[in-house]
Amino acid sequence: MKTLVFLFFLLISSSVFCQNPINTKSESQEIIDLISSYSKARETRDTVLLKEILVEDVDQLVSSGVWRKGIVEAVKGMMESSAENPGDRTLKVESIRFLNPDAAIVDARYEIKNADGTIRKMWSTFAVVTETEQWKIFAIRNMLPAGD
Repeated sequence: MKTLVFLFFLLISSSVFCQNPINTKSESQEIIDLISSYSKARETRDTVLLKEILVEDVDQLVSSGVWRKGIVEAVKGMMESSAENPGDRTLKVESIRFLNPDAAIVDARYEIKNADGTIRKMWSTFAVVTETEQWKIFAIRNMLPAGD
């Protein structure tokens, strides 16, 4: 009987101190919208939008091995890359893992449909954080799948 009473109080006390989940649907949708805005900014070469959704010290490691550090270098490199590699870009969020209420890791399929109809298939991982109550991109890692 004492064991049963102890378990009852343990269950009650643990439920009182449970934290709210940090990955709410609205936060997940805000992050999906952020990645969509990034894709749109790249597609339309919108540097104003890019500067709104990237943190100042953003860094990006691209599939060619080039590492862009800081918002100026990242935006410049993104614009050059979009000009040199034209095509329809799509990013489809596959997963969002919240590290805490203000940081998450986002994995996305990244495809570029070239003018000749071929599709370059890659992966992108984004580290996102909240800054002034808005989700922003902190880091980007683009990679080719193994074997490609």
